[in-house]
Amino acid sequence: MIGLQTCPKSSLLALPGLGGAIPPAQPVSGLQALISEADLTLREVAAEVGFSKSVIQRLVANGEWPRRGVERLYSELWRLLTQRGVKASQLLLALTPKQIGPGVQQHAEAAPEVDPATPEEESMLLQCQALSPQARQHFELPRSPFVDDVQTPDDVFQTPSVRYVRAALMDCARHHGFMAVVGESGAGKSTLAEDLEERIKASAQEIVVIRPYVLAMEQSDAKGKTLKSSHIAEAIAAALDPQLKVKSSPEARFAQVHALLKASRKGGCRHLLVIEEAHCLPTATLKHLKRFLELKDGMQRLIGVALIAQPELRERLNSQNAEVREVMQRCEIVELEPLDAELEGYLRHKFARFDLKFEDVFEADAVDAIRARLVHTPRGGRAADTRSICYPLVVNNLVARAMNAAAAASWPKVDAQVIAGC
Repeated sequence: MIGLQTCPKSSLLALPGLGGAIPPAQPVSGLQALISEADLTLREVAAEVGFSKSVIQRLVANGEWPRRGVERLYSELWRLLTQRGVKASQLLLALTPKQIGPGVQQHAEAAPEVDPATPEEESMLLQCQALSPQARQHFELPRSPFVDDVQTPDDVFQTPSVRYVRAALMDCARHHGFMAVVGESGAGKSTLAEDLEERIKASAQEIVVIRPYVLAMEQSDAKGKTLKSSHIAEAIAAALDPQLKVKSSPEARFAQVHALLKASRKGGCRHLLVIEEAHCLPTATLKHLKRFLELKDGMQRLIGVALIAQPELRERLNSQNAEVREVMQRCEIVELEPLDAELEGYLRHKFARFDLKFEDVFEADAVDAIRARLVHTPRGGRAADTRSICYPLVVNNLVARAMNAAAAASWPKVDAQVIAGC
């Protein structure tokens, strides 16, 4: 791996994220802690890197880089602290200057420990990034591992969180439960719903999965079309008897649905209603879901409900809104966690599906750098507000961009410097 201090100035990757130059007087975060962790004093650091102690003090306390020799100081600090065992991901967070706002400066000690991305940067990370032909050739890939990459249940990488969600969804289908799978955009919620259907087919279990169309669904008719209980009833009827002529009156329609479910249950079938984008459900429909659960044959439930939603649904159900109280008390909310500690395993699994070794694409410091890059503190937030956005889709987009950058710069592999520069 090429050391940071030896990178050519012409390379955009010469200094992480800075295009080869570090502007003075911008905040650095956590540098004092890393110096202490390396068991060094400021005087010792100054002697090792060849700058005065006052220069190091101003950098640590106020984020003031010297007027001259910025790149040399950056490189020497990187060399010294990595030799003392400091991780590259920690250095990327500590040494990469962060602009807090236009024309605004901030003391290093006032900055949160982790402040990697503005909302604009986070939005950019979520944007789809295609792997270039140059990158595919550089890493000897027949096609992109990020396009149509999940086609069978074996393609699903199983973290502890994913394993629990998979088990909970199957239990909900078998025993007519009521649950909501909640996760950020790109967390893999829809993939797990599709995975459930594939597993049901493979096991030959008599479970009918009913998925109403939600193409234009919104919470109010002002923005789109609301999904009403009558629409759900029509979806159930169509799944159980496609030739049935649905009655026009609500009373007759729901009686039809109840009768269909009873007959199907007596034939050995179980039923699961899966609603995608459930955070867009109107409150009235959320309330009515409980009533679908109460459709029974004696004491036996006839249908289960699984909601697939973004975190807004959790917030709605956890609110003090009395209208959704009955739903909140009965619905198990399961959240898909970010990859974080499972990130390397995820990348190994993904590339192994294309017969490519992880080590052929990534240097040892790349995973820590990806994790560090995908930590977000909302603008104006506190350290306690810090959260990870290390979800599969975000990781895919960031890694694709890094692979493109490495190929364009003839970099042999993706490392921490490449990740920070993307």
